Amino acid sequence: MHALKKNRPLRRIVLASAATVSGMVMLLSLKPHASPQAALALPAPSGSASASSGSGSATAGTKTVTGDTIQTRWGPVQVRITVKDGRLTEVTAVSYPSDNPRDQEINSYALPRLRSEALQAQSANIDTVSGATYTSEGYRQSLQSALDSAGS
Repeated sequence: MHALKKNRPLRRIVLASAATVSGMVMLLSLKPHASPQAALALPAPSGSASASSGSGSATAGTKTVTGDTIQTRWGPVQVRITVKDGRLTEVTAVSYPSDNPRDQEINSYALPRLRSEALQAQSANIDTVSGATYTSEGYRQSLQSALDSAGS
């Protein structure tokens, strides 16, 4: 007769409990790729917020502004915007995580979506792209710093 047949229900309960506990211990022992302090680090102030005006007055012309570099768990994120006559006309990701193929895959679909949302919203009030939470948050913060520098 097999060891787990119905005549030994206590043994089945003990084995099932042990398997559950072992599985939970293994799940909880997984380590993140970076330390939690790296994810919580405040962005370092950078002198990269530069503005250049095109033709016309400062309020009616074209400005190109680079936002702050935001350190995320997977790497730095920085955007550059162009504001023309008070409207956001272009958003470009200057730096973003691209160290490995997974980062490249995530950002190949996340960055175009973030760009189109920013242009549509005309602000940094954009949705997070599923699967690219850290990049989305860094993008949003860098975009907001660029908009603040541009005076929008």
